[in-house]
Amino acid sequence: MKSKSIGILTKPKFPEVKTTLLGVVAWLREHHIDVLLDTTSALLLNEPGGIPKTQLAQKADVLLVLGGDGTILSAARLSAERSIPILGVNMGGLGFLTEVRLDNLYPSLERVFANDFALDERLMLATHIHRHGETVAQGVVLNDVVISKGTLARMIELHVAIGGQFVTNLRGDGLIIGTPTGSTAYSLSAGGPIMNPGLQALILTPICPHTLTHRPLIVPSNAVIEVTLTSKDDGSMATLDGQVGVAMTQGDTAVIQASESRTRLIRFPESHYYEVLREKLKWGHS
Repeated sequence: MKSKSIGILTKPKFPEVKTTLLGVVAWLREHHIDVLLDTTSALLLNEPGGIPKTQLAQKADVLLVLGGDGTILSAARLSAERSIPILGVNMGGLGFLTEVRLDNLYPSLERVFANDFALDERLMLATHIHRHGETVAQGVVLNDVVISKGTLARMIELHVAIGGQFVTNLRGDGLIIGTPTGSTAYSLSAGGPIMNPGLQALILTPICPHTLTHRPLIVPSNAVIEVTLTSKDDGSMATLDGQVGVAMTQGDTAVIQASESRTRLIRFPESHYYEVLREKLKWGHS
């Protein structure tokens, strides 16, 4: 790790980011680590030569994320092609994905350079939106793809097939197709189950279905899911990881399946998933 370069991604909205960024960049350079800053980070430090986020993951060997789970999701999409390791530093409230608390930043970096860590590989989704036989949008996500209605208070209708087999016509506010990592995101608030991130499976969670017997469905990770918008509703969207929106029109089909890429999160042996669940969801609190 000593010869590796570290790319830094930040979320400027957090008040501690600038101070933390100043300190961590100085620390890394003192340890002779090549530091690559995205344009946002470079601007915060008044340094020239910031690298666009889309290129940062192509040049760095490790990504250091100063932010929250949303910043991790962005980093995961940026690094999908190379699957480079990501170390998340929590700058806000407790997250499901950010591994390191701010007060433990430098000891954690020392452990990374001493190779005292593990890589937690997370399944990702590859998504293609087809219209009249052409691909109009595509992307790779860590959490979920959500197909939902527009601003009007009316239901949309979706034709759902898995592996070429018809499953159902769903009427409701939409459908979430998620990974085990994404099971604690939008899917959880829509009534979906919590899935251990080590599972190789996908989840389909209806959003406010008109027929109450439509329930969340877990399928193998090799399943190919096809969701076609059959209703004519202006404003319907496919949203990738809650951050990228693609407008859908009647007849558009979203084809979603596990990606060959994986998100690789740096983890330390003493931390575990159930501890995060217990703290985040207040399990056992009176």
